[in-house]
Amino acid sequence: MAAPSSSSSSSPVLSLWKAYHQNTSDRLKFIDSFLIFLMISGIIQFVYCVLVTNFPFNAFLAGFSSTVGQFVLTASLRSQVNPENKGVFKDVSPERAFSDFVLGSIVLHFFVFNFLG
Repeated sequence: MAAPSSSSSSSPVLSLWKAYHQNTSDRLKFIDSFLIFLMISGIIQFVYCVLVTNFPFNAFLAGFSSTVGQFVLTASLRSQVNPENKGVFKDVSPERAFSDFVLGSIVLHFFVFNFLG
């Protein structure tokens, strides 16, 4: 029995990558890169807390909750500005979605700042 070649196993990943680059607008790619940055930042904070120290635990909770909250707000922004979701968000323009995102981010970071003490 022949082993599957590595090109056949990576072919779906490559086709997904090509379809993403061809069919996704630059605006959504920019939002996706920010989502990836937030995810990596949260992972680094969590790993640091587990492996090194969590001494100022309020600082860890504030930073991690800020990252998670910003991720949720950004994912919401992405779903609202995605042209494929126009039927779901009929009354929401991209400008309104962005202003809601900014206002939500300001409120989120106000609470995070107050949580730090």
